[in-house]
Amino acid sequence: ELAGANLERADLSGLNLTGANLRGARLEKADLREAKLTRADLSGANMRKALLTNCDLTEVNAEGADLTGANASGAEMFRINLAGAKLVGAMIRGSNLRAANFHGADLRKADLTNALVSESNLSEAMTEGADLSTSVVRDMKKVAGN
Repeated sequence: ELAGANLERADLSGLNLTGANLRGARLEKADLREAKLTRADLSGANMRKALLTNCDLTEVNAEGADLTGANASGAEMFRINLAGAKLVGAMIRGSNLRAANFHGADLRKADLTNALVSESNLSEAMTEGADLSTSVVRDMKKVAGN
């Protein structure tokens, strides 16, 4: 049980945290490179400036999480729930975001270059200044507000 835990700046790289309850955890500047977080609960977690490169975030619930300035490049994020999450300035280059839920998320100035965002829900997401260049964006629900 890691709900609400203070894991700020922790080195969790390569760990298997499948199904972990990290709800509301403080993971600011944590190193989660290549960690496996499949089906984990990261809702409301503070992950500002966390390092999530090549991390497995398949079917993770990160609703309302703060990933401002985080680096999740190359991450597997299939069916991740980022509804209402804050991803301002986040780097998510080359990640698989297919079928992701970004409803109401703040993606301003996020870098999603070369990301796969097909079948994702970006309704009511804020995308001002976000870079989706060379991303695959088929079958997305429309972006309603900037």
